[in-house]
Amino acid sequence: MPDYVGLYLGLALAAVAAGAVNAIAGGGTLLTFSALLTAIPSVRANATSTVALVPASLAGAWGFRKELHTVRRWVPLLIVPSFAGGLVGSLLVVLLPAGYFDALVPWLILTAALLFLFQPWLTRRTRPAAPKAGTVAAVVVFQFFVAVYGGYFGAGIGILMLSALGLMGLTDIHAMNGLKNFLAFCINGVSVVIFVVEKKVEWSVVPVMMAASILGGYLGARVARRVEPRLVRWFIIAVGLGLAGYYFYKQVV
Repeated sequence: MPDYVGLYLGLALAAVAAGAVNAIAGGGTLLTFSALLTAIPSVRANATSTVALVPASLAGAWGFRKELHTVRRWVPLLIVPSFAGGLVGSLLVVLLPAGYFDALVPWLILTAALLFLFQPWLTRRTRPAAPKAGTVAAVVVFQFFVAVYGGYFGAGIGILMLSALGLMGLTDIHAMNGLKNFLAFCINGVSVVIFVVEKKVEWSVVPVMMAASILGGYLGARVARRVEPRLVRWFIIAVGLGLAGYYFYKQVV
């Protein structure tokens, strides 16, 4: 692996940006994964990116800790499918060829971005006083599959989780971000264990990227809390549509 200052500086900048983007919306994995691909093979790049970014999710959740407190009742409901799905997805990285999910990724992220775009309209149409049991069960199942995807690769899991949380009736974008960041930490935390055990991590770049991602995650959360929620929502939608477009492009080139 090349050992020069430019590479490490580039990886650190990618990790800062990824930490901030993940704290606000999701999709930061795309930045670190792409940067790492310039130096190491794809499977190791995926694993190394996950290890480097997992503390940033916790830093992002801490940045939204006041808002997260208001939705703490959802944590016990969604933490189990997050751990379980993250475990399954991480094992798939090790056991299956890399191309299995590629065809679904852009459709998954596009659907999530559109759901998040129309979530206020859907909420006004339904106006539930509280989520129905069937809706809650569907979100739990959905969270499991989001976690499977997150354990496998994960760019865009934030968009997916925000969409589901919006359909459950949550409206405070900052509280949703806090919950989303904590669940992402759970998903990726399981992945870290699997990737470390399977020796898939390029440890030489982890310390600098991890420190940079923590800084980005905390700063991203701090900035987002000072921005009008409507602007944060549109930023999230833009990230989702951009990710979907990128993956559609990758399928045709």
